[in-house]
Amino acid sequence: MSELHNITIRTLGSEDAERFIALRLEALKANPEAFSTTYEETIQDKNLLDTWKTRLTPTLDLFTMGAFVGDTLVAVATLKRETYVKLRHKASLVGVYTTPAQRGKGIAKKLISAIIEKAKELDGLEQINLTVASDNEAARHLYLSLGFQVFGTEKNALKQNGVYSDEDYMALAL
Repeated sequence: MSELHNITIRTLGSEDAERFIALRLEALKANPEAFSTTYEETIQDKNLLDTWKTRLTPTLDLFTMGAFVGDTLVAVATLKRETYVKLRHKASLVGVYTTPAQRGKGIAKKLISAIIEKAKELDGLEQINLTVASDNEAARHLYLSLGFQVFGTEKNALKQNGVYSDEDYMALAL
């Protein structure tokens, strides 16, 4: 895994919106089964750049981190903390994607590990939840290797072109 030495992991900001959008659109085309939104829905946003400039501005409750090879954004993941008082001890890991050419190199593990470390610094945050396609063995293995545990499965969670996909619910206690 010497290739990991060339990887930079950092929190994204509004200045990364164009790179993020390019990777997000790739993700929605390459792995539509992994996302609740579609490519078509996304490109309908006439203010897509402004939308993502706003969404990528980090707050205490929402931040996106990216992995770069040189100047190229190759992987992303977002941590979104719950806002209601009774739920503030939890956050969700969402929007996880690594470009296919960079998969299997440990980049996603390094990225999610960085998010977990940053999450541990958030006052009162105790748990990170996520959902993953039940048949996505690579992602499930990654999350399990980081300490996430399956606590349930939703049958027919997503439906695309008449085909249903199940999703596993996973949690990591901080």
